[in-house]
Amino acid sequence: MNRSEMREQAFYLLYEKEFFEEKSCAEIEEVFIENFAELSDYGRLCFETAFDNRDKLDEIISKYLKGWRINRIPKVNLAILRLALCEMLYFDEVPESVAINEAVELAKKFSGDGDYSFINGILGSYSRDKE
Repeated sequence: MNRSEMREQAFYLLYEKEFFEEKSCAEIEEVFIENFAELSDYGRLCFETAFDNRDKLDEIISKYLKGWRINRIPKVNLAILRLALCEMLYFDEVPESVAINEAVELAKKFSGDGDYSFINGILGSYSRDKE
């Protein structure tokens, strides 16, 4: 399994957690394993790290929203943004450009038309401000 596929696993888990907030991460992971496939260590680590740090990640996302509130962002886009920011903040081995590109690819695959440019804009602005 390549890194993109592992990242996609984390995305699935983050997205599902949006609908089942009362379930623990372990329960969400168990449902994934029972119904889809074995969960990679990287997928699990990304999911749990993003979930554990969602308040900080949401604070960053909110900072870059222009005329939007975070609760208006579609859940699929929120999961993609949280995952990418998690990698940018907590996974030094992942170049920021890779995290951004992978987020854009996830948006093209799972989100609405043109949402990839919204995601690219948020992540690109954050990346430029860090420098």
